[in-house]
Amino acid sequence: MTVGRVAALGERSRVAGLSLAGAVVLVADSPEAARQGWRSLPENVDLVILTPSAAEALGPEPGGRTGGCPLIVVMPP
Repeated sequence: MTVGRVAALGERSRVAGLSLAGAVVLVADSPEAARQGWRSLPENVDLVILTPSAAEALGPEPGGRTGGCPLIVVMPP
């Protein structure tokens, strides 16, 4: 059985602590950095936690990822 990973994408101040729980943390302090972070997600990521700013930058249906679309949750503002 393959176990997927959790990733967090967004501003450093909101996602850095999630690394302590084992999440792959992708810091994105700008819309372009959020889009680049999304494209660079490892293929074994099954859940992505986005900050509201990252979610806005990615739009309603993020694309450009080769490993399929993981489950996405957005942090409250």
